[in-house]
Amino acid sequence: MSDSSTLPPARLRPEAELARDALSAPVLARAARLARWAGPDTRVDAGGGLAEEQLPAAAEQLGLSGDDAAAYASEAWRIAVDTGLVEITDEEAGTVAAGEDLALLTGGSPQDVLGVWLTALEAVLADASVPDLDDLVDAMAEGGEVDLSSLDWDPDAESEFLDGVLGNLYLLTVGEDGPGDAPVPLPALAASVIVPSDMGEPSNEVLEQVSDAMMRLDDQFRLLEPVGLVEYQPVDEALMADADEEPAAPVDEADVTRYGMVRLTPLGLYGLRARLLDAGFEAPAVGDLADKGADALLDGTAPFPPAAAHAETELWLAGRSPLDAARELLAAARGSDPGAPLRRLRCQQALSLVGTEAEPALREVLDDAELGGLARVWLTEHGARDVPAPPQEMVFWLTIDTVAAQLAAEGNSEELRALVEGLARQHSGFFDTVWRVEHPATPDVLEAMGRLHPDKKVAKEARKAAFKARSQQGG
Repeated sequence: MSDSSTLPPARLRPEAELARDALSAPVLARAARLARWAGPDTRVDAGGGLAEEQLPAAAEQLGLSGDDAAAYASEAWRIAVDTGLVEITDEEAGTVAAGEDLALLTGGSPQDVLGVWLTALEAVLADASVPDLDDLVDAMAEGGEVDLSSLDWDPDAESEFLDGVLGNLYLLTVGEDGPGDAPVPLPALAASVIVPSDMGEPSNEVLEQVSDAMMRLDDQFRLLEPVGLVEYQPVDEALMADADEEPAAPVDEADVTRYGMVRLTPLGLYGLRARLLDAGFEAPAVGDLADKGADALLDGTAPFPPAAAHAETELWLAGRSPLDAARELLAAARGSDPGAPLRRLRCQQALSLVGTEAEPALREVLDDAELGGLARVWLTEHGARDVPAPPQEMVFWLTIDTVAAQLAAEGNSEELRALVEGLARQHSGFFDTVWRVEHPATPDVLEAMGRLHPDKKVAKEARKAAFKARSQQGG
């Protein structure tokens, strides 16, 4: 995933709703509770961690019990410090006070709350990239320092691996071809960052790497669930049992859910998008363009999948009268630059959502060389009377414009192939006429038709027409 590419737009929940989710996430809720519990007698060690003798009281405050209670309390305290909910007032004395950010959780805006949560998320993600604590202890050298080479652990590589996995989970969530809100099987997610895209049948070595990655991710997603990033169904522990051990109960070998299932939460979607934006990615959200001009809408939705473009356009239209919206869209759709055909296609799609109140705007452009064709289509579809028949040159111009837009939107898709076949079949002498069309995209469209048409004779005619068109345009 390149940081110069534009990702599919995310559909985010309202910030107030996301802020409520953030406050109820166990990691932040525990940190806030300890920040409110801390007082003049609270003491921390040299690293800012809660003094060991105070961990039992902290665990009790959090309602924790059992062998891991002290560890969970220590983690909650560290998050409270990292997020600014607690401030160390005197490092030598080890005293603390409530941090300025603690008040944001109750008196701040939803954005303030989400800002605190994002800081907590970064702390948890950093933890998730660290090896198991037992391995760290075993790797301690005599001088008290960790020997990273004995752990076979590269901090940067581990962080990059997790970022790659989360990036793919984000793409699966926002992409129209992905599962959306449905959980993703852990093996598929692990394979997405391990198996090369051009590999057919994965080798045994690659499958072993996928299996190892699954086990790493199983540990990491268990850590990431309490911060509210994901909902996670862990790997069935029976799968990790020794081969000679009898399973406690019969198991269904075909049940993919036994291998772990993960879903990005609405809060997690917000969090990963914020991280992608910070990393320099173009990560739009549906609604970003609602208060922008029509030019921003048509250009901005050009790379969007159809459903996302539809949703963005509906939000944009909601803030305008049909007539004003139509006039603004039509004005923005003009142009002879390479992006103009796709702008006009998006304009046509936007106008399909506008009612008959917009009719005057469409009649105003009937004689416009670039817009007259789509105006006639709209008026006819909306049952308008006295729609003048288009001149032949306008029909052919609109044909070229439409194919150019489809090429830009979909590339060499099956739908475009069908369109090309239909055009050549319906118009006798099509290529003898169309090469003369004064549209900047005429040569490229005819070359594409030559590539896409399955009939060799027709394809040859298209290529000859493309040569004539390019010669006419001085290319």
